[in-house]
Amino acid sequence: MIAADVLMPLLAGVPLLLGVVGLLLPPGDGGRERRRAAATLGIAGAALALLVSLVLAIVVDVPVQARMQWVTFGDLQVMVGFWMAPATTYVALAVSLVALFVQIYSVAYLHDDPRYAPYAAQVSLFTGAMLLVVSANDLILLLVGWEVMGVCSYLLIGHDRRLPEAPAAAVKAFVVTRVGDVGFLLGIAWLGVSAGSFQIEDVLEHTGTSTVALLLLLAGVAGKSAQFPLHTWLPDAMAGPTPISALIHAATMVAAGVYVVFRLYPLFAQSPAALAVLGVVAAVTLLLGALSATAQDDFKRVLAWSTVSQLGYMTGALAVGSPAAALFHLLTHAAFKALLFLAAGAVIHAVGTNLMSRMGGLREHLPVTFWSFVIGLGALAGVPPLAGFWSKENVLVAAAHATDGGGPAPAWVGWVVWLAALAGVAITAWYATRLLLRTFFGYPRSRTEDWQVGFDDARYDMPPPPPHDPPGLMRWPIVLLGVPSVLLGLAAFLPGFRSALELDQPHLGVSLALPIVLLALGAASSWWLWHTAPGADPALALGRLRPLFAAGFRLDDLQDRLIVRPVRAIAGAVRLADERVVDAAVEGTGTSTTRLGALLATAHRAALPRAATAVLTGALVLGVVAAIYGAAS
Repeated sequence: MIAADVLMPLLAGVPLLLGVVGLLLPPGDGGRERRRAAATLGIAGAALALLVSLVLAIVVDVPVQARMQWVTFGDLQVMVGFWMAPATTYVALAVSLVALFVQIYSVAYLHDDPRYAPYAAQVSLFTGAMLLVVSANDLILLLVGWEVMGVCSYLLIGHDRRLPEAPAAAVKAFVVTRVGDVGFLLGIAWLGVSAGSFQIEDVLEHTGTSTVALLLLLAGVAGKSAQFPLHTWLPDAMAGPTPISALIHAATMVAAGVYVVFRLYPLFAQSPAALAVLGVVAAVTLLLGALSATAQDDFKRVLAWSTVSQLGYMTGALAVGSPAAALFHLLTHAAFKALLFLAAGAVIHAVGTNLMSRMGGLREHLPVTFWSFVIGLGALAGVPPLAGFWSKENVLVAAAHATDGGGPAPAWVGWVVWLAALAGVAITAWYATRLLLRTFFGYPRSRTEDWQVGFDDARYDMPPPPPHDPPGLMRWPIVLLGVPSVLLGLAAFLPGFRSALELDQPHLGVSLALPIVLLALGAASSWWLWHTAPGADPALALGRLRPLFAAGFRLDDLQDRLIVRPVRAIAGAVRLADERVVDAAVEGTGTSTTRLGALLATAHRAALPRAATAVLTGALVLGVVAAIYGAAS
């Protein structure tokens, strides 16, 4: 275990350190040297983290931990703790692998971006921060990684300053997640003070954990992992570069909240009330995300809403008492969602637009990208035997078992999650089929010359070329991510993997029939609607619900009316009161004093001659009186 003790701090430390070095790089020869050095540092950091993760996965067969002294204040020693278990090494592998592919992919995707160097450094910091969350055995250290991710997400979502929506999306992501983080910070403080230590193993051993503290933690989880009602930042985060969408959705930001609940699950298992809240939120999030994905025209937003929905599957598994199923779905989702977003970047690179209404017929132009989408969308929908099928099956089985009330959550929570998850299977198959058909089949809805001339997308200085598969640096990460998207689910049959995650043996009986039937019905209905008029949008069948779904049930507007506008009104009233009352009082006091002084000075200056005359007159009178009195005597 000596090797693990040494490697655990390096897991997050290497990408964090190289990220800081990347930010400090000098511009060099017109920025070219800096770009080359930034790419080298970014790829090296992710590769080294992947190597460390792989070694840890080999050597760690039981949970291990390491403590190091950080600072000393007299007799008080502040320790930094790291922890690894076989299951968490798989999470570290997923984070590092996706980060490596994103760094390699970005070299070509952002080949003409003048701000590539800070971008690559920020990706390294983002990766290191997530790995810090994965490996931390101290709540304070975990919080550091948690908040560094928040800062990096703000910088990376707002990376492209030429897009007017990018800064707004970055601010929205930062503010919404900070709202949840207020509760998260209070929850950590509550747990640490109650246990007398911020070391996670000490916190887990502490009995009598307050449900309020757990609900405060869930507020932070809702923000980071885009759970209702703090999910609204995630679809807007599509304003960031597509590789960043892959990193956020697959391996970092949104996975952090799910992982924290997994890490602290012994505490949540003691609180049926907290699990009940988590279950309801999970079911609402799952269905809301899936329905919102059905009506989007921007296919990146389809994938974003699908992430919201799939996160609902993960938190639903946690709610019904199966952290293993949640972690398994997190791993498979990391593979196929990274594949989908990087493939989406290839489509955007080829046609210069995110809108499916301007696509169609791309299957022959982009064969590699097309088959990557087939694999990724199949895994997302849960088509057997792809990875998503097996991990989603574990969630469904866990929810079904929880309906008898034998788990840590009430039985009704199992029913809520199970029914929502089944409905999600059909809806996911419907919108995944729609995305594939609208993008790659039918006739092109933009003429070939539209891809060559007259294109006005602000993200491109020159019109994009005719559609074609991406260059090698973009193509190979997509192809390689197809491997775990196909095979990772079969790892559930491997005894070592199952024991590491404490996962149940996959069920191959009648229980699989219902989700497969629902999947087939969802996909077939979407295909039938499209086939009735090739090239037509199946979402037209939604009728009046389509604008509602496309707007994410208008929760942004609702939050704006219930929260943003009242806060702005209060802030405006406070500002007005400050200007007209406080400032007026302070300024009025000074003005009154000045005016009083001026008045007294004026009065003093006006009275001085009269006073002098009175004195002289008095003196003369006294002199005359004295002279008369002396003469008389």
